Amino acid sequence: MEFETTKRDIRRRMEGALEVLHKEFGGLRTGRAAASLLEPLTVEAYGQPMPINQVGTIGVPEPRMLTVQVWDKGLVSSVEKSIRESDLGLNPSNDGQLVRVPIPPLSEERRIEITKIAGRYAEEAKVAVRNVRRHSLDELKKAEKSGDISEDELRDYSQEIQDVTDEFVTGMDDTLAKKEQEILQV
Repeated sequence: MEFETTKRDIRRRMEGALEVLHKEFGGLRTGRAAASLLEPLTVEAYGQPMPINQVGTIGVPEPRMLTVQVWDKGLVSSVEKSIRESDLGLNPSNDGQLVRVPIPPLSEERRIEITKIAGRYAEEAKVAVRNVRRHSLDELKKAEKSGDISEDELRDYSQEIQDVTDEFVTGMDDTLAKKEQEILQV
């Protein structure tokens, strides 16, 4: 068992969890229009769910307005429904093949609600990182049982894995703190 290869794999998988967190944070409203707000949404199209960016072009014509230029006129109502039923609190309007999505200013209550959602996303990412750690430690214990590594190596490698885990969890906490500050800023 080559530990350096394993360590690179652990780091790569933890970075994946961090990337997912950044993408989810991009979908949280901060009072400004951003195309990333609608990207996580799926639309019922042709009998199956599809990402919204595969049925139309998301645009930001002004700071408090999003638009979705739907390519197939038959999907306009599905796009509207998807946006309306999301937990984003948006009320789209249909303008032919263009769906306009005004971004209302956030109330204090809604800002607090969004910070809770951000906290939930961060916790899910931390759980993913801890799962990577647990899986890696299980692999190390198996290697020690089979005689591939010594007890001392097990202890040293376990500490290294814990250090990497702590680094990622701290990074996620910092990212969450920045996002909460951005959301609560009026």
